[in-house]
Order: sequence, then C-alpha cells, then structure tokens
Amino acid sequence: MADLATMVEGFPATTSLLDRKLKKSTSRSGKFVFLLALVGGLSYICFHLAKDLEAVTITSIWPYLLLGLALLIALGFEFVNGFHDTANAVATVIYTHSLEPNIAVVWSGICNLAGVLVSSGTVAFAVITLLPVELILQVSSGAGFAMVFALLIAAIIWNLSTWWFGLPASSSHTMVGSIIGVGLANQFFNPHIATSGVDWEQALKVLKVLLISPILGFGFAALLIVISKRLVKYPALYEAPKDKQPPPWPIRALMVLTCTGVSFFHGSNDGQKGMGLIMLILIGTVPTAYALNHAVTAHDMQDFIAASEQAGHILDRHVDKSGILGSDAREEVTDYIRTKRIQPDTILALRELVEDLNHEVALYKAFKSVPAQDQTNVRNDMYVASEALRLMEKNHSPAFTAEESAVLKNYKSKVDKATKFIPDWVKVAVALALGLGTMVGWKRVVITVGEKIGKEHLTYAQGASAGLVAMGTIFAADTFGLPVSTTHILSSGVAGTMTANGSGLHFNTVRNIAAGWVFTLPAAALLSGILFWVFRQLA
Repeated sequence: MADLATMVEGFPATTSLLDRKLKKSTSRSGKFVFLLALVGGLSYICFHLAKDLEAVTITSIWPYLLLGLALLIALGFEFVNGFHDTANAVATVIYTHSLEPNIAVVWSGICNLAGVLVSSGTVAFAVITLLPVELILQVSSGAGFAMVFALLIAAIIWNLSTWWFGLPASSSHTMVGSIIGVGLANQFFNPHIATSGVDWEQALKVLKVLLISPILGFGFAALLIVISKRLVKYPALYEAPKDKQPPPWPIRALMVLTCTGVSFFHGSNDGQKGMGLIMLILIGTVPTAYALNHAVTAHDMQDFIAASEQAGHILDRHVDKSGILGSDAREEVTDYIRTKRIQPDTILALRELVEDLNHEVALYKAFKSVPAQDQTNVRNDMYVASEALRLMEKNHSPAFTAEESAVLKNYKSKVDKATKFIPDWVKVAVALALGLGTMVGWKRVVITVGEKIGKEHLTYAQGASAGLVAMGTIFAADTFGLPVSTTHILSSGVAGTMTANGSGLHFNTVRNIAAGWVFTLPAAALLSGILFWVFRQLA
C-alpha cells in the first residue's frame, strides 16, 4: 500500500503516529475475537437455515444454487456497505486517539451486530415498497430475480467505485437509485402491458430524507460546537490531540460513547436495507419455508381470524354497489396499488381478498400447514391487501371513520406479522457481512473523514459533536422507519464543526463528496436499469 500520508493534501506533520497506526495490522487478540464471532455466526446461520429447510421437499438442486448465489450477492452489498458507512463511525475515535484503530473497528462491529439484531425491520420493508408491485409478486420468476440481481450488483459496483477513490458515498442513496433504475426499466421495456414503474410519491419521501439529513448534520453539528464553547469551559475539549497522548478520560468516554451510538444505530438502520431484499430472495427460492411466518402462534391465528371478520364488515360498508367483481380479486387490488385510483370494484375486490384469507387461515389453522403450492399465493394476497390498506389510509380514500381506521390498522398489523418478518439468522448474516467489510476496507474512508474534510486536525469537541448529531439523526430516522445515510450525516457534521470552528474546509474534498452525492442516484439508476435489461434477456 502506498504511504497513506502522501494520499492527503495538507496532511499535518504531527500525524506520523496516526500514519503508523493506520498501517498496523490487526492484533492477534482482535483477529481471534473476530474469527470466533465469524465461526459462531456462521454456525448459527447454517444450523437455523438447515432447520428452516427441513420442511422443504427437494426436487431440484437448482433453487438452492440460485439461493446461494443470490444470498452471496446480497451479503456482498452489506459487505461493501461496511467499507463506507461503518468506517464513518470509527473515524472520530481513531483521529482523536480515543481508541486504537483495531480496537475501534472490532468494537464498532460488535455494536453494529447489536443494532442489527434489535432492528424492527420497518426500514427494510419501507425500501421494498419502492419496487414495482408486480415484480415483488413475481419474485420467484425470471423477472423477479433479474430485479434483485440488477439492483444489488449495481449498488455494489457504484459503492466499490466510490470507495476506491476514498469518497464517503451513501449506500442508502445508492440503493434507492438502483431501485429507481429497475422501476424505470421495467416500465420502459413493457410500455403496453400495465406494468408499474417507480412509486414516485414513496421515492420522493425517501429522497427528501436523504437530502435533508446531511443539511441537518451540518447545521446541528455546527450549532453544537458554538453552544459547547459558550457553556462548557473545558479547554482540553477544543484542542487537537497530541501525537502520543490519548484524551483525558471524560473526553475519551464521550468519544467512545459517540462511536458506540453511531455504530449501533447504523446497524439498526443501514443494516436493514439488505434484509428486505434477502427476504425477497428467500421467498422467491424457497417459498415453502419463508413465504409466511411459521413462528406465528395459535393465539395469533385466532386474533387474525377475528380481525379479518371485523375488517370484512368495515369494507362491506364502503363497497360500491355498481361494481362488478372480475375473475381475479388480487389483480384488481394490484391495479389499485399501481394507479392509486379507486375503481367501482376496488373495495369489493379487497373485501373478497380479506374474506378468502380469513377462510384459508381458519381452514389450515397455522401458516406452516398451508400446502406448499399455496404458500406463495396466500402471501401475495396478504401483501396486496396490506399495501392497499396502507395507500387508502394515506390518501384518505375512501373516507373511513376514526373507528373504522383503527379496525383496519389492526387487521393490517396482523397481516404484516405474517408476511413482514426477518429470521434472526438473516440479521446475524447481515451483521457479519457489515463487520467483515469494516475490518477489510475501513482505512480509505476514515482518512477522508478524519483528514481531508477540514484543513486542521479534528478536535475532541468536533469529533464528539459530529458523532452525537449522527447518532441522534439516525435514531430518529430508525424510529420513523426511514432510511438515511450515515455517511452523509457524519461527513457533513464534520464539515459543519470545521466551519463553526473557523478551521476551514478542503473544498476539493467537499466538492468531490458533493459530486458523489449528485451523481450517485443517476449513476446507480443507469447501472441497475442496464443490468435489469441484460438479465431479463437471459431469464
């Protein structure tokens, strides 16, 4: 590797110790801890995956080969995600000498693991709603796999490209761009059959969050520096680290706290982005095991039946009597999801779906008892029913009363419990991929965040302010189920502290980061659109 000091313009002369630290190989104890976690995690994954597949009748090896390839690509995305986003969490503790690089990386990986394991899955399924609805329903078809492979490979290519140049690009931004590219390609190549493209309303909601979050990161971090200088009279807090001296213990504790928080909330937010896609892969290859949540209890099933009956009565009140239900209720509801327009038979079809699902659940009494050939159909019926109710509530059409809305929300929650679930082994796999990516590729992005954004060395207060703001912003986004970019929040937070402190900015770096932000979406969309077309020709 080239001398890291020569890679950075304006590299301070006092950072020779950091240069040596960054070049140090991982300690034996660090390697042992990570290897132990890796072996334990892989054992856990293999055991539970094998247990899930026990109920699957093996008729061909092809689905399993496809499953292995798809999981490898999906986890490869999370691995590359570790290059970018997790590296941001350790930049401040490394450049303030609060933790040794190898310790910081291992600790960040552990915190990411914890964040992933406690995540709710809300962000994962929020990302999935951006995809064309018919591709989600046909995920086991050639078009469905072309979609998943195209957007994942496009995201990996773009993330690797920006990592190579040390740019802290956003994996969230890349994923949204890839999804938009697939949606546009799906609509462009099938203009005469009622295919759906991009759900622009949902996409714009996500893009607004991705746009606003770095602005908030810059502003709040700058404000926090200004306020702390007036209220916290502790001179050492505003000094650059000495060459060999760790910070005083209160400052060190604060820096480690921010690293812990950013890593944890990164895991709970960014770690989810690949989970939803992994679930689509599992549903497409082995629907018998993953189309429906087999962990739902008998008590939950009774609740589902009761909620279904109540929802059916509510929908019956709003049925348009002029509607004439066609041969396929699901297709009618799917058309509503595509167009967002209520037709005379939309509510009639939705009520039919709800009643059919109620009868099937009552007949089989457990989701795992649903015949293998019917698992995908039941899941698809549940998915479109849930999405239709979400859109109706959002658009206030039809106009349900508050009491009716509460009943329908309760029913939707029961449906989502059956379809929007993430097995623990998937979370462990994602956490391991993130951690391994961080261990392998953290240095390039850490150098950019720690040295190239500001003209002066990062002070303790600046590192803590950027970390606290990133931690708080990601927590808020995770609470509301919104995907945000850890990279953009933290790097913009560092820029904000440099500006407020009068330290100056390396405008070449800021320009490159901004250019990466601007070009990420169209570049990822173009890549995924082209790949989707190529894969559709091969499928």
